[in-house]
Amino acid sequence: MLAHLSFPVAQSRGRRYREKPHSYRNAYQRDRDRIIHSRAFRRLEHKTQVFTSPDSDHSRNRLTHTIEVSQIARTVALVLDLNEDLVEALALCHDLGHPPFGHAGERVLDREMRRYGDGFDHNLHALRIVEGFEQRYAAFPGLNLSFEVREGIIKHSRDYDSMQFPELNEYMLDQLPTLEAQLIDLADEIAYNIADLDDAVDAELLDPLSVCREVPLFERCMKETRVRHPSASDNLRFHEALRALLDILVSGLICGTHQAAEKSGASNPNDVRQLEKRLACFDEQSATVSHQLKVLLTREVYHSSKLEAARAKTDRQVAELFQWFMSQPDLLPDLYQERTTGELSHRVVCDYIAGMTDKFLLAKHSGIIETSYEGD
Repeated sequence: MLAHLSFPVAQSRGRRYREKPHSYRNAYQRDRDRIIHSRAFRRLEHKTQVFTSPDSDHSRNRLTHTIEVSQIARTVALVLDLNEDLVEALALCHDLGHPPFGHAGERVLDREMRRYGDGFDHNLHALRIVEGFEQRYAAFPGLNLSFEVREGIIKHSRDYDSMQFPELNEYMLDQLPTLEAQLIDLADEIAYNIADLDDAVDAELLDPLSVCREVPLFERCMKETRVRHPSASDNLRFHEALRALLDILVSGLICGTHQAAEKSGASNPNDVRQLEKRLACFDEQSATVSHQLKVLLTREVYHSSKLEAARAKTDRQVAELFQWFMSQPDLLPDLYQERTTGELSHRVVCDYIAGMTDKFLLAKHSGIIETSYEGD
């Protein structure tokens, strides 16, 4: 397949701080393990994916979503003969920078930061986490991950302009990331499309018949399932069809990427970086299905009135907590108060809130904001 485009660990640009190689784990395997053992990774369990935890004990959270992305990305890498260790490390850390309450929380933090001429980007925040916030080693700050993993954290889903982000110039912003990094965003897309569809049906925001109307290929999967399993319950037939759709999307990513790589003429990993466009892509059928799913989920789930009411409340709580700490920085934990002497206060407050879990933010809001209102 594409073994000639696989990025070899032996060609890694290494770590920011030199370390002795491990006796039986390569650099990307060590990166994977450092990510898994980090506090930021564990906190993902208590951060919203789409549905907040009170809605269902079965809905995905940010951690289970990350595991699903890793599983999909590793499968694609294995079939394409790419570097599975690098792909796994990238998949496991791709959401480390997400704040509480998912993308809604990210939008609120970005809005608050823009009041100070700044912004919030979960990819850049993830880089800050692995570069400094995780204090697990005596010899260096952060996790001291390999260059390709740090590069993939910021470049897996978007391109950054070197004029706008000069602090990122070491990550070769004028070049594309490795093919392994390029796979992550589309593996992420597959994971959330399928998982959000599953969770939405479970939450009764969608029903299988409405999905069939919007996504013809899913209707075909449902019909084939009825033929193969005529006595199965509606619930089981839905999940059989959902698994078939997942397989179609993963296969489409494999085929689309393989075809694009063959057409590109790239003969080695360095050629991948010099191309005008990314190689990782869906084939035509899976691209259409993915688009149809995103349109359906955006309209019926992400913007649903059932979720909007809860989201409006958490948006307000995130914003109020941000504004409170900006006006009362002495209430920040000692570690963050120390940072305000060398960094802009709004960035320190943003970092503190972004690292919170959903329940920790709610507890802080209740203990500080709501208590102060009661006192008034």
